[in-house]
Amino acid sequence: MRPDPSPPPPLVPARVHEATGPGAVAFALMQAARQTGPVAWIAPAHEATGLLPAGMARIVSPARIMLVRAPSETDLLWSVEEVLRSGAVGMVIASPSKPLSLTAGRRLQLAAEAGRTLGLLLIREGAGSNAVETRWHCAPIWDERISTLQEWSLIRNKKGTSGTWAVHWHDTSRSVRVVSTAGERTLVADPAH
Repeated sequence: MRPDPSPPPPLVPARVHEATGPGAVAFALMQAARQTGPVAWIAPAHEATGLLPAGMARIVSPARIMLVRAPSETDLLWSVEEVLRSGAVGMVIASPSKPLSLTAGRRLQLAAEAGRTLGLLLIREGAGSNAVETRWHCAPIWDERISTLQEWSLIRNKKGTSGTWAVHWHDTSRSVRVVSTAGERTLVADPAH
């Protein structure tokens, strides 16, 4: 699919979204940076990998992230639901090990609406829930000049629109910027550069 030159749509607030693919963690960090307030990151206690504060600091301050380790899948979903409902944080990010049932997905949506909190689930390929607002596939794009270059594809959207964007994190403005595909620029490059 050809990348869209317009910016990707923001995640709808007070709803739960999903991200999958090898760039899902970077997507989550970039989304967290776009929100205000603390961020709750809820992960299974048995998960071997974790967040590295030095690596995430370029995108979002590690001081804003509250890491919760859930001993079981039931505890993880309960924690996500309670934190979403509380409204005490700006965003909840979670990585469930198993696909959500329709009932569990609907409970999380209701909790997000009640607490007016944004939720993002980092899921495995094919483990999506029909209850979520959007589902994104995220993958890094290799470029030696831009270390945060990503391809984001909106693959499920209750509002109907979808698309693919080549984006990168802009450190100075702390924002996501759309990058044109090589050879497809709309403007002529300045010969002085």
